[in-house]
Amino acid sequence: MAVTTLFFDLDGTVSNNFDGIARCLNYALEKLGFPQLADSEVMPFVGPPFRESLPRAFPGIDTEAALHYYRHRYEHTGWAENSLYEGMGDAIRQLHLQGFTIALCTSKPRVFAEKIIDHFDLTRYFDGIHGPEFDGRFDHKTDLLAHLIGHYKVAPVNAVMIGDRDKDVEAALHVGAHSLGVLWGFGSHDELHNAGARRIIDSPAQLIHTVHSIA
Repeated sequence: MAVTTLFFDLDGTVSNNFDGIARCLNYALEKLGFPQLADSEVMPFVGPPFRESLPRAFPGIDTEAALHYYRHRYEHTGWAENSLYEGMGDAIRQLHLQGFTIALCTSKPRVFAEKIIDHFDLTRYFDGIHGPEFDGRFDHKTDLLAHLIGHYKVAPVNAVMIGDRDKDVEAALHVGAHSLGVLWGFGSHDELHNAGARRIIDSPAQLIHTVHSIA
């Protein structure tokens, strides 16, 4: 059956917000008396929900306080420390014009994701922007994608989850959708392959052809 619906991850897939994430995370850690992280140490925090990753990395941390400080800086500055991956805007526009339903399925809080997509002038091409709420609802991508499959009334076999991390692949497998791993973001080929991705592409230029090849 033909693919009709595309769910895109945001960070590492549509745009590169690493600088904003790293600076906001280090701001929060500094406020709480924890050491600053090098870029390589920040990488594991890009993608998974902070409520899951922070307590594991920093035993005893006040996670809600860390989220408060992180979001304070992110709301004012961090969201804009961001760049659209070359070719992604054109690919999304073309897929929209070809009739696909396109929705954002991100681990970034929805209100920030909406702001970023609008900043890049892409809102018109998305049927919906979806992410966690501040209270923790849909923190886990498996829960969010399962919700969106029902929200868009799409059979999983007609849907593709497109993302750069293992969590994107795992969410797709959880709901029975196709997964498409991308290598221009923060995940590696091994990470995506080991998570179960059957299709992995190197550049946005391959996106449209690959989507059409999924059956």
